[in-house]
Amino acid sequence: MLMRKDDPRFQADQLFRSEYGKVVAGLVRSYGTAQLENIEDAVQEALLKAMQYWGFTEMPREPTAWLYKVARNQLIDRLRKDQRVGALSDRIIPKPSDYGGMDLSSIDGTIGDSQLRMIFACCHPALSTQHQLILGLKLIGGFSNRELALALLKNEEAVAKAFTRAKRKLKQKIKNLDSPVEIGLRSRLFVVMRVIYLLFSEGYSANSGTQIIKKDICYEAIRLALLLRENRFCRHEQLEALVALMCFHTSRFEARQDVRGQLVDLEHQDRSLYNRELIRIGQQHLELAAEMQQQDSQYYLEAAVSYEHCRAATFEDTNWKAILDLYDRQLQFIHSPIVSLNRLVPYLMVYGPAKALAEYRLYEQGPDFHPGALSFAILAEIQTGLGRFPEAREALGKAIHSSKNTIERRHFKKKLAALG
Repeated sequence: MLMRKDDPRFQADQLFRSEYGKVVAGLVRSYGTAQLENIEDAVQEALLKAMQYWGFTEMPREPTAWLYKVARNQLIDRLRKDQRVGALSDRIIPKPSDYGGMDLSSIDGTIGDSQLRMIFACCHPALSTQHQLILGLKLIGGFSNRELALALLKNEEAVAKAFTRAKRKLKQKIKNLDSPVEIGLRSRLFVVMRVIYLLFSEGYSANSGTQIIKKDICYEAIRLALLLRENRFCRHEQLEALVALMCFHTSRFEARQDVRGQLVDLEHQDRSLYNRELIRIGQQHLELAAEMQQQDSQYYLEAAVSYEHCRAATFEDTNWKAILDLYDRQLQFIHSPIVSLNRLVPYLMVYGPAKALAEYRLYEQGPDFHPGALSFAILAEIQTGLGRFPEAREALGKAIHSSKNTIERRHFKKKLAALG
């Protein structure tokens, strides 16, 4: 059963997903990585209390501060009960005003925001890239193991074990959230951007749950990227391209769902709802990235694809050949199963369903094939274009079965019903 947006439980869930990383980062900054498991438990308990209390009373005026205070108190109680520390002095117990007083600015050589400090800590060079990504997304984005597995195309059980190992190593290598300076910032920048990118991607197209877009997560990813951009040691063409990409995607939020919250295909989106100001800002960052960069990057090419969709006055006006070329350029320098799959859409539009089906079969037989909802949905579009409706219905059935997102499944069922 779906929760209404005015349901306090829905609001608590939304708040948790958007504020989880802030509360975790704030507590780790005060208590250090040694208490990481206790901090995670305390934040989870704070959410449970919020869902219990807010179901019977109004949400507090400052819900984030409420969550932080409850989580902090839970943590202190847990530390005392476990006798992991002696008498806790006022020196290490944050005052109620500490949360509101967190430094959200950045200065040269350091990162002031607690969440960015946490991401940089998670991206310590002593950790593997996989561990860096898992820690960043779990502790900042509040990703579940299932969401992580889908985002990283990994096994869920393997992700859980990797998170445990990564936390152990993080505690060994890092005691607090002191930021690296200059060379340390630059050496970790690309993994930090990857964490922000995956955080935004989960918000933009949720792999599971009852929402297709988690706007708060997307806005938080943009905020972190812009904050990162303020630091002169972190300025880079790929960061400009990443900001552009997120602006272009965000500009289409209001057109991706109808008034009933149902998913709307790109072909049927009301383009008058596109946010032109965000598209303009995205253009500025994309042009700056083009001026700065020496060669193509993943973020630049993805942003260019999104820009082609934003600039087309109608679906029919879309420059599918340019989009296909951009995907082909991506595959020239990066191995990406997602790019290989998404490329099939412009290929269908450029070459038609017969050639697209042959291309899909090559993809299906290759190492990049992922039998997920999107791959089956694309196959259904190809089969529909060929007039092979039984095969299209079969593919949509597989897409419905594979999808973990309620709104996406409902969308596929609507398309299935339309086929008769």
